[in-house]
Amino acid sequence: MTRRVEVDYLVVGAGATGMAFTDALVDHADVRVAILDRRPGVGGHWRAAYSFVQLHQASSFYGVASTVLGGGIQQEGPEAGLHERADRDSICAYYDRVLEERLLASGRVELFSGCEYRGDRTFTSLDTGERFEVPERCRVVDARYLAPDIPAESPRRFAVEDGVRVVPVNDLDAALEREPPGQHVVVGSGKTATDACIRLLASGTDPDRICWVRPRDPWMLNRAVVQPDPTVYLAMVADLLRAAGEATSLPGLFHALEDAGIMLRLDPSVEPTMAKAPTLGLWELERLRTIEDVVRLGHVDAVGHGRLDLRGGTVAIRPDALVVDCAADGLRRPPRVPIWGPGTITPQPVRAGFPCFGAALVGYVEATRGDDEEKNRLCPPTSYGDSLADWAEMNVLGMRGAASFGAEPDIREWADSVALNPARVPPGLSGSAEVVAVQERIGAHAPRGLARLAALAGLTP
Repeated sequence: MTRRVEVDYLVVGAGATGMAFTDALVDHADVRVAILDRRPGVGGHWRAAYSFVQLHQASSFYGVASTVLGGGIQQEGPEAGLHERADRDSICAYYDRVLEERLLASGRVELFSGCEYRGDRTFTSLDTGERFEVPERCRVVDARYLAPDIPAESPRRFAVEDGVRVVPVNDLDAALEREPPGQHVVVGSGKTATDACIRLLASGTDPDRICWVRPRDPWMLNRAVVQPDPTVYLAMVADLLRAAGEATSLPGLFHALEDAGIMLRLDPSVEPTMAKAPTLGLWELERLRTIEDVVRLGHVDAVGHGRLDLRGGTVAIRPDALVVDCAADGLRRPPRVPIWGPGTITPQPVRAGFPCFGAALVGYVEATRGDDEEKNRLCPPTSYGDSLADWAEMNVLGMRGAASFGAEPDIREWADSVALNPARVPPGLSGSAEVVAVQERIGAHAPRGLARLAALAGLTP
C-alpha cells in the first residue's frame, strides 16, 4: 500500500540546505512542500555533531532567511566585540523552532522524519516500512548533494590494533571525564581537529602531552574580518581584490592576504597546501601554536601499540595514548551541476561559501522565476575550496555569481534584507560615507583583481 502525498516539491534532506530552501520558497510562492530526512527531526548533521562544536562563522550568517539565528555581539571572553557563534544545542533548538513556528504553521509544509528517499519520487519510513509517493508534477530538491561527512557517521580511515584506544571526536568529552591518558593524539588538519585541540587545552591538558597529526597544513580566515558588518566584510573583499591584482602566484597571494590580516596559518615556517578556509580566532591561533609535537607524514594508515603508521613513515606514541579521530572530510566537493535540472533542483552555493545564503537564494529564485534556463543563468553554482587553486576558483565563480543575481533589482533588494548574505548593506547603512568608501575601493580593484584571480585559478576570462 502506497500513500500519495499531494505536494509541489519534495525536499530530500532537512538540514541547513533543505530548511533554507524551503523557508524562502514558501515565503514567496503559494506551494505545498514535503520535507523528508532519515534522521528523527530537522537540523541535519547538527543532530549528530560533537557536544563542543560551534559555528566557525557569525550566527546570523547561518540558518534560514526569515528568522535570524542569534546575531548579538559578544560582550566578554576572547571574542569580545565579535558577533556570537551558536553552539550545537542552540542550532538544533533554532531549527526545531523554525519548523514549528514558520514551516508547519504555514499549513503548506509537511515533515516526514525517519524516512529514506528511494528515487523515482518515492520514499519509505525506516521504522514502519510505509511507502510514500509524490505526483509526477512534483519537483525533487536534492538538499543532500553537499551534505558534509562528519566523524560520528563516517567509517574510520585507518586500521587499529586490538586494545589501542581510539575514539571519534564525539567521545572526547567522555574520555576527558575518565582518567586522563599519558598523551592525546589528534588526527586531522581541519576545523574539527582545531576544535578538539582547543577543547583539550581548555580542559587543562598540557600542550606537551598533545601530538597533532596534520597531513596538510591549512590556511584559515581571520574571524575578525568575516563579520556581519559591511564596513568590515566589504573591506576584507576590497583588500582581497587588491592583493589578487598584484599577485604573481597563488602562494604569494596567500602571503599577501596573511600580511593584510585576512589569512592565518598555524605555523609561519610551513607552507599550507589546504585552503578550505574556515574562520579562526586569533586567540585560538595563539593557543594552537603552543602544541609543538606536530606530525607531518601524510595520512594515518594504522594505529598500533605505541606507534602510528603513516604514509610517510612510522612515529612512536605513548603506549597509553588516546587517539582522537577527526579525519572525516567535512565539506564535500562533488562536481558542480546545474542547479535546475530536469525534474530535480540541486541547491549549491552561489556566492563563495555561505551555503545557507545560497540555498535561500535558490528558493527565492525558484519562487519568483519561471524559466529554468534563466534561473541557471542567475545562479551559477560554486564549489567549496580545498587546494589554493580551488579556493581561488571558488571566489572567482562566487563573484561572477553575485554579479549575475545582483543585477536583478528584486533579487538585490531581497538579498540586502537577508542576514544570511555576508555582503548585504542594510537600508540604514546604505549611502553612509564608510560604506560608500569601501564600495569604491571594491570597484577600483575588482576588474584587475578578479581577472588575475581567475588566471591564477586557471579559469577562462
